[in-house]
Amino acid sequence: MRVFGKIIVCIFSLGVVVTLALAISIYSFGKNSKGEKSDCVIVLGCSVYGETPSPFLQWRIEEGYRLFKEGYARYIIVSGGKGPGENISEAEAMKRYLIDKGVKEKFIIKEDKSKTTMENLVNSRTIMEGRGFSKAIIVSNKYHLKRASLMAQKVGIDASFSGVYVTPYKSHERIGFIREIPGLLKFYILGM
Repeated sequence: MRVFGKIIVCIFSLGVVVTLALAISIYSFGKNSKGEKSDCVIVLGCSVYGETPSPFLQWRIEEGYRLFKEGYARYIIVSGGKGPGENISEAEAMKRYLIDKGVKEKFIIKEDKSKTTMENLVNSRTIMEGRGFSKAIIVSNKYHLKRASLMAQKVGIDASFSGVYVTPYKSHERIGFIREIPGLLKFYILGM
């Protein structure tokens, strides 16, 4: 019985160490990421309420817009399909938002077929190849950037990263961060 107890303690301790290591990796990557001069900005999709971008998506779009306005990239790829409860695709909602901000339509490239982050990046890479783009800045919430970076590397996108932290929704940010820990572990194990 004592051996069984030691095994349980070891497994629990290993779980704590792995969880902490993943959490530190997610936090430090998001905190230290900075966009670099690129051909395009890829804004990863998030929920749309009917036709209105959710607060998380609005902050992502604003960050993509900032990078575009400051000359980090000439084009913005808005990436995201139409999910449950969404009247239009996430990409269409982002495109409309950017046009309202004054971005000319010719600088916005819509990718509206993807349902997951991996699909966002695979489809965006195809667009990049078709346009002759070699480097991108990927925009998402800070907690999402570590896993997005591994996916970008897997699909062959040369990228830097720029993240947002949606301060009015700190509880949602915390929940997203916590959910990202098993998500990152799953990626390391299954590669998806």
